[in-house]
Amino acid sequence: MEKIQVTINDRSPIEIEKGTPLLKLVPSDERKNYICAKVNHQILPLHFCLETNADIYFLTPESDEGMEVYRSTLCFLLEKAAQKLFPEYTLTIMHSLGAGYYYEFENYAITAKDIAALKNNMQNDIAEKKTIIRKKVSYHDAVTLLKGQNKTDQLLLLTTCPVPVVNCYQCETFSGFLQNTLAADAGQVPVFTLIPYEKGFILQFPSRKDLSVPKKFTEQKEIFNVYREYKILDKLFHADTIGALNQIVINKKIGDLILIEEALQESRIIKLAEDIVSRKDVRLVAIAGPSSSGKTTFSKRLELQLRAHGLTPRTISVDDYFVDREKTPLTEDGNLDFECIEAVNRELFNEHISALLNGQKTKLAHFDFISGKSTLTQEEYSLAPGEIIVIEGIHCLNEKMTYMIARKNKYKIYISALTHINIDNANRIPTTDNRVIRRLVRDYNYRGHSVERTLEMWPAVRQGEENNIFPFQNDADGYFNSALIYELGVLKIYAEPILRQVNPDSPYYGEASRLLNFLSYFINIPADKIPPTSIVREFIGGSSLHY
Repeated sequence: MEKIQVTINDRSPIEIEKGTPLLKLVPSDERKNYICAKVNHQILPLHFCLETNADIYFLTPESDEGMEVYRSTLCFLLEKAAQKLFPEYTLTIMHSLGAGYYYEFENYAITAKDIAALKNNMQNDIAEKKTIIRKKVSYHDAVTLLKGQNKTDQLLLLTTCPVPVVNCYQCETFSGFLQNTLAADAGQVPVFTLIPYEKGFILQFPSRKDLSVPKKFTEQKEIFNVYREYKILDKLFHADTIGALNQIVINKKIGDLILIEEALQESRIIKLAEDIVSRKDVRLVAIAGPSSSGKTTFSKRLELQLRAHGLTPRTISVDDYFVDREKTPLTEDGNLDFECIEAVNRELFNEHISALLNGQKTKLAHFDFISGKSTLTQEEYSLAPGEIIVIEGIHCLNEKMTYMIARKNKYKIYISALTHINIDNANRIPTTDNRVIRRLVRDYNYRGHSVERTLEMWPAVRQGEENNIFPFQNDADGYFNSALIYELGVLKIYAEPILRQVNPDSPYYGEASRLLNFLSYFINIPADKIPPTSIVREFIGGSSLHY
């Protein structure tokens, strides 16, 4: 038998037989801890058979990659249960909501009894440790299987973006087509719950910090309402899945969809401006959202609408109020923590804002990013009648950021790319994927960052969002979704060439490959029909707005 050499979790290399499953390399008393493995930088299930020399790292659900496998496996088991118990109805994953995913059955009002039955079926599969097998099937066989299961959404995706071989996961007689890695058996994902909510229910997961219980559900009513509005419109436009979007491109109707989407976004900006104007006490507009949400373009467009409604916005940069670099707090690993609120001189910021709002003249702060020093401007500033202050930054929803300004004088806006188009009915598109693709394109073209550099920074960026933005999103007065149905088909053209620069030796090869596989679902959409004020222009260029 031919031998290959592997390194496991940075230990000394060992020789094993070619074709050995990953699971056989894990001591039996440790198998319950690991849910997948990173093999030569790619995430693979534990029943994967090794064919070449490899560096192997076994992962637990406490890692980002491991938790994604955990979630994907539970989604697979839920779909399996739904097909068994309710074969005549279509279960659709609608969107994420906090620590869970919100689901609905199409044309069926699910009951508490139904939800209990779904949960019980999943728990039985978990208790019996049902095996989940990954295999490759031909395009012809996949089409035949999907027709037999009446999965028109997945069939449309496959026929509009045909590939010769398709990933298929099978558990007993149930099959699911997806790129995500799943656990080797159902017993590896024991902790979850199903929570009745609105017209459907939430599949609630544990957190990486505590795998013993599902994370406590915290209602996010406004975010849910934003998603619901967009989901209704997606259905109306026949563009709720990638396959449906591809069909629009094939039928040469994408130009109309782009104009409709852009018009809808502009109408929402107008509504926000009208709401601000109607609140006579508002003197400060505070905008916050996670990375690559399109905050800069949104702020510019909101300012234009405020001007159209008789207000003159005065933008003040929160970044100018960083403390001197030598006073910047450190992270646990000793790096400068620019994202914590203590990195901002809030006292000085509030003094200046309060002075302006009270009709006084004041100098403002200016931060020199080269020297790392903060100084005051030579010029004094004041607010003219009708002027309103606009600020944008990571902490702008946090009351601590503007603690000297009364709440009634502030209007807070939460902006995010809340991706509302699905891959298909069973597979959602994470909002983080939408945002990281935006950022990869922008950073490469306008900030001189390689793909590896952007992907290296991304976990810290996301942690900053978890700590400093998401806990305060429910305190917003207005919400804006910057995601556009068509944008990933456009971004694909810019992202693919730079993602292909990541070679197999890079630690980011697996993530780059995953994003390339994901983007391969989309038919290219040229950028020539995108308006010059579109949020997409912030990332691909060609904007008529001045940044």
